[in-house]
Amino acid sequence: MRLLTVVFCAVALSLGVSVMSSAAKAEALNQGPKVCSECHKDEFKIWEGTQHSKSFKEIHKSPKAKDIIAAVGGEKNMKKNEVCTQCHYTMVGADKKAEAGPSCESCHGASSEWFKIHNDYGGPTVKREDEAADHKEARIANAAKAGMLWPSDRYGIAENCTECHGLANPKVPADALSKMLDAGHPAIAEWELVQYSQGSVRHRFYPPNMTTNAEMTPPELARMFVTGQAAKLVSAATAIGKVDNPKYKEFQQKRIDLAKAALAKVPEAKALIDAPTVDNARKLVAAIAEKDLSGAVGGDLPAKGTYK
Repeated sequence: MRLLTVVFCAVALSLGVSVMSSAAKAEALNQGPKVCSECHKDEFKIWEGTQHSKSFKEIHKSPKAKDIIAAVGGEKNMKKNEVCTQCHYTMVGADKKAEAGPSCESCHGASSEWFKIHNDYGGPTVKREDEAADHKEARIANAAKAGMLWPSDRYGIAENCTECHGLANPKVPADALSKMLDAGHPAIAEWELVQYSQGSVRHRFYPPNMTTNAEMTPPELARMFVTGQAAKLVSAATAIGKVDNPKYKEFQQKRIDLAKAALAKVPEAKALIDAPTVDNARKLVAAIAEKDLSGAVGGDLPAKGTYK
């Protein structure tokens, strides 16, 4: 399985910060996209052409950047401001230096603790087919325990994207998020995972054809859409209660309403709609893992021509 380089997001934009799973160690550090590129050359080439990559040299020049930084306080240099770096940069090494825009580790977790595990394919000691299968299973599980978010962790990846794109990153103080919105920070309540992940940032190189950037099938797109709406609902429902800023609350409420409207078409989503928690969201994603929901939500999917 190959490491996705994405975010999407982010657009983070998912996202120059390393977002780790709860199992990740606190001391985990980013190593930067060039380390991943040593093996994932095709993914890296795609990433270089995305806005995530280009934003490293562009976003701090935005006319709104100075006003937003002034509103949240701290370092005037966007690449050193702890609020901005959470989503807009990949902070590398112990000194946490901004070396790229949102990149591989923004979505898959800081790699210092899982990198060697991820790259351990067993070598000559793994000879039989059953040994190889056992080794692969252990490698995937152990890398996840060390903080890696595999592409198979659909909710974890979606969560990273929607938190930054929805001005709901839990690593940023809620009052700072609301001040950013007041100062003119872009905020799109309609931001949707399929539209922003299956266009310019798509990097799906899987067996048996490792040279083809595979497109998702309609059932896969439908499941991704529902997963994205689940992540949107949880992040917005969590963020809305953290501050009293009317504009921020209105924005998060719109995200909640949009997500609930989409999820209402999926019977398995009822528990999540009633109680928007990460646990319920993950249960929903697990429940629809093998289902074709294109009939239920196909009409809500963005047209391919609108992919970003």
